[in-house]
Amino acid sequence: MKIAKIIPIAVMAATLAAPTWADSDNADTKLMSEGLVLPKMDAVLGRELYASKGCVVCHSVNYVGGEDGPPLDADYMDTPMNPFDFAARMWRGADAMVELQRDELGDVIQLDGEELAAIIAFVHDSDEQRKFSEADIPEEIVAMMGHVDSKDGEDDGHGDEEEEDDGHGDEEEEEDDGHGDEEEEADDGHSDG
Repeated sequence: MKIAKIIPIAVMAATLAAPTWADSDNADTKLMSEGLVLPKMDAVLGRELYASKGCVVCHSVNYVGGEDGPPLDADYMDTPMNPFDFAARMWRGADAMVELQRDELGDVIQLDGEELAAIIAFVHDSDEQRKFSEADIPEEIVAMMGHVDSKDGEDDGHGDEEEEDDGHGDEEEEEDDGHGDEEEEADDGHSDG
């Protein structure tokens, strides 16, 4: 009988002394149930990742960023919000997002669960978003954004001026049109006379 009482106590003591999920490197991660964790929703990290991972190439916050995807300002987000609903909306748009990422960034953005949680926290945190500016965007991402602008036909300083009235390309068209008009007038003059 004594052994029967000692074994459950020993098992319970060993269980309590065993390292938990919080004792590991995941101290900020919540254990939801057996085998299921929820990462920390870190908006500060999310601001950094939003820029460095390239989300800003297609999406804007505070009018900073691309226009291919919807703006991700906190004002447009559901409150309160279930982060899994946000991830589900991303999933529904995955085909278009993957295509744009390959086209604009050259490859698909790779995110782990912690990074996705941080980005979701950022797009729902208006205080952290107020701190976001062009200064947060790494140079290599800015270069990609310039590439996107030139694809969209926006002025990126690489020859778009010729499409507008700069006096170079339009003169040639006017000269060509002028010669064609003179020939038509000459033809019209001969047929009338």
